[in-house]
Amino acid sequence: MQLRILIYICSILFFVSCSKDDLVYQPSNLVDPYKLYKEGVEAFENNDFFFASKKFSEAELNFKEVDFAAKSAIMSSFSLYGINFYNEASENLERYLKTYPSDKNVIYAHYLLAIISFEQISDEKKDLEPLLKADSKINYFLKKYPDSDYAIDLKFKKDLIQNQMAAKELFVAKYYISTQKWVPAISRLKIIVKKFDKTVFVEEALHRLVEIHYHIGLEDEAKKYAKILGYNYNSSEWFKQSYKILNKNYVITDKKSDMEKKKEEGLLNKIIKMIK
Repeated sequence: MQLRILIYICSILFFVSCSKDDLVYQPSNLVDPYKLYKEGVEAFENNDFFFASKKFSEAELNFKEVDFAAKSAIMSSFSLYGINFYNEASENLERYLKTYPSDKNVIYAHYLLAIISFEQISDEKKDLEPLLKADSKINYFLKKYPDSDYAIDLKFKKDLIQNQMAAKELFVAKYYISTQKWVPAISRLKIIVKKFDKTVFVEEALHRLVEIHYHIGLEDEAKKYAKILGYNYNSSEWFKQSYKILNKNYVITDKKSDMEKKKEEGLLNKIIKMIK
């Protein structure tokens, strides 16, 4: 009996609660995803990237077609990248890769992740972490998509990263040289010679190794690095500087002939007259 009374009371409460308009669930009107996407494109073309990203994200949520939803996610990420919202763009791309792993634009998503990392690289005096992160992202892309259209661009950027990393090592080495900490300075310079031998900084690194070893009395070691420098970069200015260390009487001369110097002076005078 008590059970029947309890059921009866619950039923009354249920119908009473449902009779209240503010508690009845009313489905919201469906939003046209094509309209949202179009608004996103229009904002994107007007360089209103923040609003464009918002519209593309809304379109993604409303699209039933997976391909269109994935495309909306990519466009939202690219819009965030357009206003340098690097962290947000990267997070959006990572989510896209997990949500749409078979989408046709996956290659572009990985490329954009690499570009975002590359554009956050600062000069050689700053933190090394962004360099390492960008190098890792680019290496991943080149390994997975070596023949893609984006590979050529990333190979060029990888060379720039290698130069930047070498510049970082050289900057640190010079600091150690300035404080006469020869061992860590030599260690840094050797990293450049071994790992970044295709960069523009290898010549100076070899010269500094000649300079340091000669200064601390290891003349044979100095000659060894001078030979490497001479064999590979015989005509470079750094080789001349190293040769002068080992040969005190050597005079470094200017390669330019008198005729070339006169031409330069003549051109300079013409420019000065034009400015006047």
